[in-house]
Amino acid sequence: MEKISRTMEYKPEDGFPYYYSLVKDDGLYSLFSSPSTLTFLKSIDEEKGNYSYSSGKWTIKQVVGHITDHERIKMFRAFQLSRKETVELWGYDQNLLVSNARFEELRMKQLITDISSVRKASVSFINTLSEKQLKIKGMAQGHQITLEEFLKSIIGHERHHINIIKEKYFKELE
Repeated sequence: MEKISRTMEYKPEDGFPYYYSLVKDDGLYSLFSSPSTLTFLKSIDEEKGNYSYSSGKWTIKQVVGHITDHERIKMFRAFQLSRKETVELWGYDQNLLVSNARFEELRMKQLITDISSVRKASVSFINTLSEKQLKIKGMAQGHQITLEEFLKSIIGHERHHINIIKEKYFKELE
């Protein structure tokens, strides 16, 4: 069992610790209430939504769908942890999930509505949690974490992908 280091530099392939490191100093409720991701996504038109910056890489629509799927999966796992169900919170096969979805067939507006709906459900769940529940400890990808840290990593994952869209997809489109 490994604790997350607050001083170590993590990389995306490290999973949970990397995502948490992107948001560790931000407040949980403000992270989930921020409209910045939705505002940014609403600026992406249909043509850009279908764009992939390299062969074999996801389109922006697929990235948005993946962010939404990730939050759905992780919120269920957060629910399990909040109820003290003793399961290790492992990852999942993101490529399998994206390849079996139909994100590229959906309009950007539908994908934005979906991510917005999932976020509203997440906020509703988080609002039911007590401070005591947020301190419940569990295991995520081999790291001992609190429920609050696990929840924050969901937004860290989102930030990671939004940064990739801005840095790689939009840079190529300019």
